Amino acid sequence: MKVSIYGNNGQASVKVATALKKGLTAAGIELDSLDPDIVITVGGDGTLLSAFHHYSDRLDRVRFVGIHTGHLGFYTDWRDYEVQELIDSLVEDNGQSVSYPLLTIKVEYADGTHPDKALALNESTIKKVSGTMVADVYIKGEFFESFRGDGLCISTPTGSTAYNKAVGGAVLSPQFNAIQMAEIASINNLVFRTLGSPLILPADEWIRVEPASSANNVLMCDQLSIEGRPIKAITYQIAQQRISFAEYRHTHFWQRVESSFIGRDNG
Repeated sequence: MKVSIYGNNGQASVKVATALKKGLTAAGIELDSLDPDIVITVGGDGTLLSAFHHYSDRLDRVRFVGIHTGHLGFYTDWRDYEVQELIDSLVEDNGQSVSYPLLTIKVEYADGTHPDKALALNESTIKKVSGTMVADVYIKGEFFESFRGDGLCISTPTGSTAYNKAVGGAVLSPQFNAIQMAEIASINNLVFRTLGSPLILPADEWIRVEPASSANNVLMCDQLSIEGRPIKAITYQIAQQRISFAEYRHTHFWQRVESSFIGRDNG
C-alpha cells in the first residue's frame, strides 16, 4: 500500500501530518504522493476538496481518508488525536470503500476556443459579476425556463448539504445517483417566471445553461473559478467517475447531517 498525506499549512495540521508520517513509516507503509493508493487529507473539508481536484485523474485507483484538525468536517471521519487508530486501520486494510456521485461540467466558450471539462465533488455555480444573470435552462435537450436572478447552483448529493442547502435546496442522500439544481434569488413576478423550486435529475438526464450574455459571468467548480472568459453554455450531468473513501469507520450520511446541522445530545 502506498499513502499520500495531503495537508494544509495550519499549525495543527502540520503537527498531525508530521506524526502521521512518522507513524506510517514505523508501520512499514510506503509514502508516495505521486502514485498513491490512499490519500489522507489533514485539515478540513476544504483540504479534502483540494486533494480531490489534485488527484481527480486517478479516482479509479485511489481512496480518500480525512482527518479534521478543527471543527467536525462533513467528509472527514477521523479526529486529530486518533492518528494511531487510523494507522492501525491502514495496516489491516482489505480494500473496503464507499463511493459517492460526482458532477461533470462541460464549458463551451463564445470565442470558439476548446471546451473545458471539470469534475465537482460539492457543486458548481454560475453567476454574473454584477447585476442580474439571465440564462435559458434546458433539461435533456428541451427548453425548460428562462432564468433571471443572482445565479444557479448545481450540486451532487453530498454537496447538497453545502451551498445548495443555504439557497433552499433539498438535502439529498448519496444513495441517489442524481444532481440537483437550485435557483439563487430568482426574480418571479408578472413578467418573469421560473419554477422557483429545486430540481433533482437522474443520471440519464442533463442540464444545459446558456447565459444571455457571454461576458462577465463567474463559473465556480467547488473552490475553482472560471471568469473573464466568454461563456456560451455549461452542461451538467452525473459523472461516470465516483469518489471512493476507505470505509474503516466511514460515518453514515445521515449521521453527518445530524451532527453538522442539528447536533442534539444523543447521550
